[in-house]
Amino acid sequence: MATPTIAANAYANLARVLENSGAGKGSEASGQSFASLLKDAVGSVMESGRKSDAQTVAMASGKANVMDVVTAVADTDVAVSTLVSVRDRVIAAYEDIMKMPI
Repeated sequence: MATPTIAANAYANLARVLENSGAGKGSEASGQSFASLLKDAVGSVMESGRKSDAQTVAMASGKANVMDVVTAVADTDVAVSTLVSVRDRVIAAYEDIMKMPI
Protein backbone atom coordinates (compact mmCIF):
# COMPACT_ATOMS: atom_id res chain seq x y z
CA MET A 1 0.00 0.00 0.00
CA ALA A 2 1.26 3.45 -0.85
CA THR A 3 2.21 5.71 2.02
CA PRO A 4 1.57 9.45 2.05
CA THR A 5 5.31 10.06 1.68
CA ILE A 6 5.49 8.02 -1.52
CA ALA A 7 2.44 9.79 -2.93
CA ALA A 8 3.89 13.18 -2.04
CA ASN A 9 7.14 12.27 -3.76
CA ALA A 10 5.28 11.17 -6.89
CA TYR A 11 3.32 14.43 -7.05
CA ALA A 12 6.50 16.42 -6.40
CA ASN A 13 8.20 14.62 -9.28
CA LEU A 14 5.24 15.34 -11.55
CA ALA A 15 5.27 19.01 -10.52
CA ARG A 16 9.00 19.20 -11.24
CA VAL A 17 8.48 17.65 -14.70
CA LEU A 18 5.68 20.10 -15.47
CA GLU A 19 7.72 23.03 -14.18
CA ASN A 20 10.75 22.09 -16.26
CA SER A 21 8.65 21.52 -19.36
CA GLY A 22 7.10 24.98 -19.32
CA ALA A 23 3.57 23.54 -19.15
CA GLY A 24 0.94 26.05 -18.17
CA LYS A 25 2.98 29.04 -19.37
CA GLY A 26 1.26 29.44 -22.70
CA SER A 27 2.57 28.37 -26.05
CA GLU A 28 6.22 29.37 -25.86
CA ALA A 29 8.54 28.50 -28.71
CA SER A 30 11.04 26.93 -26.32
CA GLY A 31 8.37 24.93 -24.44
CA GLN A 32 8.08 21.19 -24.56
CA SER A 33 5.24 19.72 -26.62
CA PHE A 34 2.49 17.66 -25.04
CA ALA A 35 3.66 14.57 -26.92
CA SER A 36 7.19 14.83 -25.56
CA LEU A 37 5.86 15.53 -22.05
CA LEU A 38 3.73 12.41 -22.29
CA LYS A 39 6.65 10.40 -23.63
CA ASP A 40 8.82 11.53 -20.71
CA ALA A 41 6.12 10.62 -18.19
CA VAL A 42 5.70 7.12 -19.65
CA GLY A 43 9.47 6.71 -19.74
CA SER A 44 9.66 7.70 -16.10
CA VAL A 45 7.05 5.09 -15.17
CA MET A 46 8.90 2.45 -17.17
CA GLU A 47 12.18 3.34 -15.46
CA SER A 48 10.49 3.05 -12.08
CA GLY A 49 9.26 -0.41 -13.07
CA ARG A 50 12.76 -1.43 -14.14
CA LYS A 51 14.18 -0.31 -10.79
CA SER A 52 11.47 -2.26 -9.00
CA ASP A 53 12.28 -5.37 -11.03
CA ALA A 54 16.00 -4.96 -10.35
CA GLN A 55 15.37 -4.65 -6.60
CA THR A 56 13.18 -7.77 -6.67
CA VAL A 57 15.86 -9.80 -8.46
CA ALA A 58 18.50 -8.50 -6.04
CA MET A 59 16.37 -9.55 -3.08
CA ALA A 60 15.82 -13.01 -4.57
CA SER A 61 19.58 -13.44 -4.83
CA GLY A 62 20.06 -12.17 -1.26
CA LYS A 63 21.69 -8.84 -2.16
CA ALA A 64 18.89 -6.43 -1.24
CA ASN A 65 16.85 -5.50 1.79
CA VAL A 66 13.12 -6.29 1.86
CA MET A 67 12.33 -2.64 2.73
CA ASP A 68 14.12 -1.44 -0.40
CA VAL A 69 12.06 -3.82 -2.53
CA VAL A 70 8.79 -2.79 -0.90
CA THR A 71 9.65 0.89 -1.35
CA ALA A 72 10.55 0.39 -5.03
CA VAL A 73 7.34 -1.54 -5.70
CA ALA A 74 5.26 1.10 -3.90
CA ASP A 75 6.93 3.89 -5.92
CA THR A 76 6.08 2.04 -9.12
CA ASP A 77 2.50 1.51 -7.96
CA VAL A 78 2.04 5.22 -7.27
CA ALA A 79 3.63 6.16 -10.61
CA VAL A 80 1.36 3.80 -12.55
CA SER A 81 -1.72 4.99 -10.63
CA THR A 82 -0.84 8.61 -11.38
CA LEU A 83 -0.32 7.83 -15.06
CA VAL A 84 -3.67 6.03 -15.25
CA SER A 85 -5.39 8.98 -13.56
CA VAL A 86 -3.87 11.41 -16.06
CA ARG A 87 -4.90 9.13 -18.93
CA ASP A 88 -8.48 9.05 -17.63
CA ARG A 89 -8.56 12.85 -17.37
CA VAL A 90 -7.22 13.24 -20.92
CA ILE A 91 -9.85 10.84 -22.26
CA ALA A 92 -12.60 12.68 -20.36
CA ALA A 93 -11.39 16.01 -21.76
CA TYR A 94 -11.36 14.58 -25.28
CA GLU A 95 -14.92 13.28 -24.85
CA ASP A 96 -16.04 16.70 -23.59
CA ILE A 97 -14.47 18.39 -26.60
CA MET A 98 -16.17 15.93 -28.97
CA LYS A 99 -19.55 16.73 -27.39
CA MET A 100 -19.17 20.46 -28.06
CA PRO A 101 -21.35 21.88 -30.81
CA ILE A 102 -19.59 23.28 -33.84
